[in-house]
Amino acid sequence: MALADAVQDFLATLPSAQKAEFSAWRAANARHDRAVDAYWAQVESKRKGRNAKRNKTKFFNSDDYVWTFPPTYKGPTLNPELRQRWSRFLETRKAPEPGKKEPEPIPGLDDFLSAARQHYAFTPTRISEREFKRRYAHEALSLGLTKSQVVRVYALETGGNGTADMQAGINPLTKKGRPISSALGYAQLLHANTVGELVKHGDDFIKRLQRMRANAPTQARADELHRKIHSLQLMLKSAKSVPNDWYRHVDFAKTSRGYGMHAINLDGDIGPWLQALKLRGLKDFAQRKGVTNLSGEEIELMNLSGPGTGLEMMQPVGLTAPTTNFFARRAYYVNKMVNDKTSAELLAEFTRRMDASSRKPGAVEFAEAFDEVIASRR
Repeated sequence: MALADAVQDFLATLPSAQKAEFSAWRAANARHDRAVDAYWAQVESKRKGRNAKRNKTKFFNSDDYVWTFPPTYKGPTLNPELRQRWSRFLETRKAPEPGKKEPEPIPGLDDFLSAARQHYAFTPTRISEREFKRRYAHEALSLGLTKSQVVRVYALETGGNGTADMQAGINPLTKKGRPISSALGYAQLLHANTVGELVKHGDDFIKRLQRMRANAPTQARADELHRKIHSLQLMLKSAKSVPNDWYRHVDFAKTSRGYGMHAINLDGDIGPWLQALKLRGLKDFAQRKGVTNLSGEEIELMNLSGPGTGLEMMQPVGLTAPTTNFFARRAYYVNKMVNDKTSAELLAEFTRRMDASSRKPGAVEFAEAFDEVIASRR
């Protein structure tokens, strides 16, 4: 049933005083909705304009942005009893839309592991958290990342207590909760990120494992690496079966074969390198654009909004622009951290959260792992 019909039917159930209250509230909401739609249409128009001139200029000016935040509702409110009645009324009128499918549940850790076994005969080698952090630190330093960059990103992404198998929405310590995305591990890679990194670096992963196998200290370790190489070869072949495009990777990552690839983040031989390479990729992208010496906050900004958008937010004019200019409408409202802030204020919020979470046990242990690796290289 159309909302307008539902409104009329609901009004017919109300006494005169409540009809007036409800009608005033509905009218105010409709005006607000139109204002919000107009605001986001303007944001999208400005974004399209920036995209059109992106190849012609390195910098944007104030005319390229919207300088206000979304309109806030200032109309009348419904009394709680009437609001509850309206909500219950809508529930009774809900009917399944023809042809509409229920959204697929977000896969969890068990789904990734099960798919890895099913499609690739792969079970990740699990190691202790401290050893995973030490290997991650070794890989990150070898790739030119700094202790501060990596630990601060970890602190924000995981709240300072993240585990190698942490998934967004699941408490890493109690293991309670429900997945809210596929984001996994210290760097919180999405399953589409894993597919992309595998396509980009999979051949190097395999060559590295082959070198490790040739120098394995025991036959058991050599056999383990042999199985892992075979599994990774199957994954790489599967990942390369779709075009090397982000949106195709997103679609593929939602399949059972895509789920199975995500399990490599948990592997002690592959996971630390894979995740460190993802962060290094952001640094390399910035360097190609002439931006060097990124802070952990700036790397996280690129990680959150996308590499190109993150760099745009760091430009002088971008720093002062509202964050609505840089996020899709739904993404803006879903991520409460970015609401009602400029880019500079968002970076300041990153700093506040990173400072607080860097004092948590997981982040302290990660920092100590970096110190150990750095000391061993002297």
